[in-house]
Amino acid sequence: MSADFFPGSPGIDVNAAVQAAADLLAAIGVSSDSETAARTPARMVAGLAEMLSCPAWEFTTFPNREGQHELVLARDVPFTSLCAHHLLPFSGVAHVGVLPGQRIAGLSKLARTVEAFAARMQVQEELGQQIASFLEERLECRGVGVILAAEHLCMTRRGVRAQGSDTVTIACRGDLRDDPVARAEFLHLAAPQTRRAA
Repeated sequence: MSADFFPGSPGIDVNAAVQAAADLLAAIGVSSDSETAARTPARMVAGLAEMLSCPAWEFTTFPNREGQHELVLARDVPFTSLCAHHLLPFSGVAHVGVLPGQRIAGLSKLARTVEAFAARMQVQEELGQQIASFLEERLECRGVGVILAAEHLCMTRRGVRAQGSDTVTIACRGDLRDDPVARAEFLHLAAPQTRRAA
């Protein structure tokens, strides 16, 4: 198997998870003879398994024959992940920028990288750093930038109930971190007002 082939997500013990979900429902007062108790545990596990899984994929790259040296930016890549603190979803968009080196990635692979790393329980700050580190290592590029903007249900639907708010995190490597001009260009092109004007 190629070092750049990723077989998808690790397996889930479905039977143990369904039993745990049934125990949780019983603990919060769901009657054991209700329709909810009978069918919801399996649905809960199926939903979580779907959110924590991604299809097998290969991170393909190509020689940078034309010497592309300007920023390559994939904007508004949708993602959903699971909050490691509350097991509630957070969803939004990723903007992924790369300053190419000797090789370039297939554009779909930038989106696939977001999808693959989102299929985990984590916090948003970790997700952005994981994507940036992976792309920097695999592409050996001059710079990587990842901006994530997401709504967290653990914040908008519970606790403070800050409906309508989103959280933005930035993870940058190489010239997109260290070169003020390159960083400013990346942040400008990923900004919402720039997308509306384009």
